[in-house]
Amino acid sequence: MVIAGLLLAVPGTARAQVFLGSRPNPDLAIGPLFVRASVTPTLGAVTVDVLWSLVVSPTRSGAALEQDLYLLWPGALRGSTSPGSPDPALARYVSERGLTPVREGRLPLYSRALYRMGGEQAAESVAGGAPFVTFVQDGGPLGPTPPVTYVRIPWHPRMVNRTWLMGLRIEPADLVRPVPARWIERLLWGQRHTLVLSYNEVRGRGIFPMYFEHRDRLLRLADEPSQLVATFADSDRLRIHDVFPRTANRRPSEARAGREIVSLFLDRSEGLVPQVLTVQFGYYGRLQAWAPVLITTLIFVLGNMAAPLLAALARHVVPKLAGRVHVGPRSAVPRERRVGTIVPRDVLERLVPGQTTYEEVLRLCGGDAEEHEQFRSPEQRRLVYRGRRIAPRRRRRFGWVATVDRWEVEEHDVEITLEREMVSDVQAHVRRARLARPEVGGWGAMSGPPT
Repeated sequence: MVIAGLLLAVPGTARAQVFLGSRPNPDLAIGPLFVRASVTPTLGAVTVDVLWSLVVSPTRSGAALEQDLYLLWPGALRGSTSPGSPDPALARYVSERGLTPVREGRLPLYSRALYRMGGEQAAESVAGGAPFVTFVQDGGPLGPTPPVTYVRIPWHPRMVNRTWLMGLRIEPADLVRPVPARWIERLLWGQRHTLVLSYNEVRGRGIFPMYFEHRDRLLRLADEPSQLVATFADSDRLRIHDVFPRTANRRPSEARAGREIVSLFLDRSEGLVPQVLTVQFGYYGRLQAWAPVLITTLIFVLGNMAAPLLAALARHVVPKLAGRVHVGPRSAVPRERRVGTIVPRDVLERLVPGQTTYEEVLRLCGGDAEEHEQFRSPEQRRLVYRGRRIAPRRRRRFGWVATVDRWEVEEHDVEITLEREMVSDVQAHVRRARLARPEVGGWGAMSGPPT
């Protein structure tokens, strides 16, 4: 008995295939081997063809090694199956191991001639196909295992005929998986998908018990050109974003126009090391085809319109918005703005007529004052300090955002009269007013920091 495993592409696990013999240390080898996935733009039914041949030792005869083959496929199958009743022996085989059958049927089995031209003429169907059973293992600390499909491939003399390849066609579920992306990425560049094919991957929970039971019957790859192959139809709409490993080959199909092929040769010297082919791709529509041109044009247009729009926004919208909305915590002191010089009352009380000198006035009140002199009275001068304070009165609050109900404006004028460099009189005038919003022109003058 020979067992082959082709793993399902799930997170952390790639599709794989391993061959096992029915006897310990089998005198057989697999070669060539082709695991070929065919992808269409619909991404609905992705078919996988497993093509293989058996290499017999020169000292043995193929007739003496006649036996059925088995394919162990970690994953459920979908799509139609070949006519014929299921094989009850398969369900009984998995049930004896504590597994639960969930589906039975038959898969298409065929042989393909290497030297015969024409697809329909080169392939010949094998009557009865290959019976299969899909099962799961219930219970366990990690819960039920993913579904696994067990296929029996009846022996055919062409398996050891070097001019023929045997083929098994499978439609696995979820072979191609979408790459998570934001809606804008899907709109502009289309939905990306990932296709993963591998060989010698036996770490899955579904395949490992079967492999472990028959690990002494492992069949090695022969010195033949074996490959993992992904064929993509409608290459005019195809965009391949990434291929791993870098040694994989990408080329257009020589047999059929409009097809792209990505392949990876299997290295038989790797032994049981998994060999993985990963392709990230996407099919784009008319909008995604024009996306680079549209995005470049949009950036060019917006770049030329940005400066006028920002200037208009700064002149009209920002002042109005700043006059009506404040942002800050509830405990913050309402922001007010001052322009000019406002002399505090306690400073004015320190100006004593007949004692305070001109230098002391400048030291206490600052040098930003208007000076008025009369030529007829050169010994007399007048210092004028002018200032303006605008404070908002907040009304409604939504979290850190508060609306301004009104603005209170105070105009401060202080006149200090000096005679012979000595203060002779001090007068202070305060005018108050209310505004629905501050003057637009006034904001430009009040560019100083808030107090």
